[in-house]
Parts: sequence; C-alpha cells; structure tokens
Amino acid sequence: MVNVSSGIDRLRSNIGVEWEPVVYKIEKGMIQRFVQAIDDPNPLWQNEEHASKSRYGGIVAPPTFILTIGFEEIQQQILASIPSGTILHGDTTLECYQPIKPGDVITATTKITNIRQRQGEKGKTAFISFEITYMNQKQELVANCRQMVVSY
Repeated sequence: MVNVSSGIDRLRSNIGVEWEPVVYKIEKGMIQRFVQAIDDPNPLWQNEEHASKSRYGGIVAPPTFILTIGFEEIQQQILASIPSGTILHGDTTLECYQPIKPGDVITATTKITNIRQRQGEKGKTAFISFEITYMNQKQELVANCRQMVVSY
C-alpha cells in the first residue's frame, strides 16, 4: 500500500505559503485553440471585426480560459507529491474581474489553503484546497480561482 500520509504531511507544512509566481504571455493562438476545444461560437472570442466593436475593443478569451493557466504547477507541486493511484477533481470556484486579451502577461500565484483527511473504508481520503490568483501586466486582479482535489 502507498504511503499517502507522508506526502500529505509535506503539503500540510506549506499551507498558506505562496509558490513562486509563474508568468504567461497570452497569444491569440492560445485563445483560438481553447475556443476550438470547447466549441464556443461566441464572436467575441473569434471574430476580430465583431470584437473590435465591442466594449473590449478586440478579441478576448472566454472566462474559463484562465483555468488552463497555472494548472501544470498544481500538477507538479500538489499532485506529484501524493503517491496515490486516484486523484479526482472536487470543486472549482472562479471569480473573473478583467478580460484576458492577446498580448496580456498574466502572473499566476498559487497556494494551498487547506488540507483535511478522512478515514474511509479503503484508507484515508485527502481533500486538498488551493487558490490561484491571476494578475495582469498592469497589476490588476484578473481572476481568483479556488479548487479542491480529492486523493485516495
């Protein structure tokens, strides 16, 4: 049986500690690939002419695009620390404040906010909550995301 508790204990010692910020330069192609993947026909995401007449003045990313930024950090820092066979997505809360446009530079800062464990029939289950704060190049808050993963 895998020792999940030692990985959880290591993570628990880092609750509230911000990880090194990760910077992403947003390119139009990134937005286009995301829009194709989710099959969203909204012209604000795809049509330059239409989007230029909007209050945004050009193409913007769908709000859920932000969820693709910074996830590899979560995988490396949280998910790789837990030698578990099963990790599930538990919850996501996303608050968006500024649109994301091609050319923006987004800085994502992540921290673990809570870890709780529960004994189940087949061993311990861990509930790991974390928060990612996204800022743009103007130091404006773009979005805040809270997520939870379940490991058993």
